Amino acid sequence: MSEHAPHTPEHHPASSSNFLRQIIERDLAAGRHQGRHWGGSPGDADHHARGVPDPARIRTRFPPEPNGYLHIGHAKSIWINFSLAQEYGGVCHLRYDDTNPEKEEQAYVDAIADAVQWLGWSWHAHGTEHRYFASDYFETMARAAEYLIETGHAYVDEQTPEQMRANRGTLTEPGIDSPWRDRPVQDNLRRWREMLAGQHPDGAMVLRAKIDMASPNINLRDPTIYRIKHATHHNTGDRWCVYPMYTFAHPIEDALEQITHSICTLEFEDQRPFYDWLLERLVPLLRAPHFARARQRIEDLRAQGVEAAKTFALRCHNAAAKLGRNTDAERRMAALFARWEHDRDAVLRDLDGFFELLLAELHHFTPLLAQVLTAYEPEPFDLPHQYEFARLNLTYVVTSKRKLKALVDEGIVAGWDDPRLPTIAGLRRRGYTPEAIRLFCERTGVSKAGGWIDYGNLEVALRDDLEGQAPRAMAVLDPVELELTNWAEVFGSATHREACRAPLHPHHPGWGERQFTLGPRLWIEREDFAEQPPKGYFRLFPGNKVRLKYGYVVECTGCEKDAQGQVTKVLARVIPDTKSGTPGADAIKVKGTITWVGVHEAVAAQVRLYDRLFTDPQPDAGGKDFRAVLNPASLRTVRGYVEPTLANLPAESRWQFERHGYFCTDRLDHRPEQPVFNRIATLKDGWGGR
Repeated sequence: MSEHAPHTPEHHPASSSNFLRQIIERDLAAGRHQGRHWGGSPGDADHHARGVPDPARIRTRFPPEPNGYLHIGHAKSIWINFSLAQEYGGVCHLRYDDTNPEKEEQAYVDAIADAVQWLGWSWHAHGTEHRYFASDYFETMARAAEYLIETGHAYVDEQTPEQMRANRGTLTEPGIDSPWRDRPVQDNLRRWREMLAGQHPDGAMVLRAKIDMASPNINLRDPTIYRIKHATHHNTGDRWCVYPMYTFAHPIEDALEQITHSICTLEFEDQRPFYDWLLERLVPLLRAPHFARARQRIEDLRAQGVEAAKTFALRCHNAAAKLGRNTDAERRMAALFARWEHDRDAVLRDLDGFFELLLAELHHFTPLLAQVLTAYEPEPFDLPHQYEFARLNLTYVVTSKRKLKALVDEGIVAGWDDPRLPTIAGLRRRGYTPEAIRLFCERTGVSKAGGWIDYGNLEVALRDDLEGQAPRAMAVLDPVELELTNWAEVFGSATHREACRAPLHPHHPGWGERQFTLGPRLWIEREDFAEQPPKGYFRLFPGNKVRLKYGYVVECTGCEKDAQGQVTKVLARVIPDTKSGTPGADAIKVKGTITWVGVHEAVAAQVRLYDRLFTDPQPDAGGKDFRAVLNPASLRTVRGYVEPTLANLPAESRWQFERHGYFCTDRLDHRPEQPVFNRIATLKDGWGGR
């Protein structure tokens, strides 16, 4: 469990759709992961068998590739994996899937760690730092690839990439076998070792799994598992010139880390058969103790007599679909099973031959046994399992890291942490809180059904989080001067300053008060004055009275304009004995209250007003060019004034301006001569009254 567990958001009805909880609870009830051990670090089953009983009831992982910054979709995955581990007494690993050296950088590695921690999660548990890299396991992966070659389940293909694509087939037509598919094992080993030694250029050859070129699942048509890349890796330097494909590396990483529930998005659902195929083929290598126990169980079943042996044999027959057809042993077993289809007595006649073949070539039949042995124990090989959920599709954003990188590289936005981007770094700078993002993830639920979530739901989650904890302050973003023409007459001096006070938060009196003063010259919002007011307008216009929030009632007497007819100053007179909080303050009833900041103590501030980066709710759907629907008004910078309370704010402080909504200081700016604020959201309602 996380040692730094975040605040758990209030339960939302949508969260009941989290089917993953049901899977985990079912597995725990069935005891699927009981009796496991943890070797203190990732490793094969022999390594873990020498360790202690696993203190984690389940193990999940968050496996980003360090080729960009994390975004809101990753935040959903982070929340799922870390919160499920926390909820069920487990551990979540942070693992970098760094198998593509040309696109990965140490800066991305650091940014990912920072984002996970900022969201409130930790990969430290039980005295161990569970932060790993795929590149930590390159030796094991290379050994696994060689094992597949040795057992006839992988081969080196020297077709060109174009030939491989042409021969892959289509959804309606099978693929065509490579001319290199059936060359001898020793020739494949020799070529593979030449690849490892750097004797061939990029693209000259690849290592492919040998599965089925006629499979209806194109992902099983002899997928590439290793390719040549003469590139420097951020973690291993120039140690390697061949690198595993993600689909090959990922299941091996899960197995070495004792992952119980490997949770990913639905686009990987078609890859799950290969995930299972690979791990089941590697049982003798990665799960040697379990493989030995399986052999012993088979021998015991054979020794228990004809009925027990026959039952086991028929269970194997019923799982015949798990057999491959690429080795002599598998083909012989398939022929045996086919004979049983037409002759019920054949199973008894073939029983000895069945067991002799099975035990002699047991390493070829681990996929079969992975299914059959579950009738005798819940998890015979203790392999991880992959589960898929629908990815988060949020309107008005793009979440493809390739497209986000294009926005950055082309200068459309000012870096990965631009507050207009859906990156976690960008959301952080815009002023989102970790609690709001986690609340949003909880509310959107976890299901197999896709669909689009309106961006407004993210803003609502933020508002719900901040409403009770953001201090209040007054600010004017489009200032025009208001002069109180009778100030000296009312207060006896033009230099008099009237002390005013207001709560830091209207619902938290214990937080204290903020103080500021009222003088004869104020800044107000330009839209709070209208020379010719529309119907229903209750703010300043000649002859109308309004209250200055926390101050006096004033009556508008007119305005001054420049040569172009632009209002340069609004004129009003103070109504004595109407100060907020004093006896008689309500003697004069008004329908409007406006915010203000005294000219004499106002703090000049820069405010960045952010809107959505795109004008289309699905900016890249259907092959559209997302650049064509950029919002030219996604960022406006205005210079306004804030009350003196906000002169020196700590980094990442968030306030609710008492008219304009939630704002935050920009944590990445060096302290300027004047404060810099970012608008967090663009919601029009719910910001509090004027």
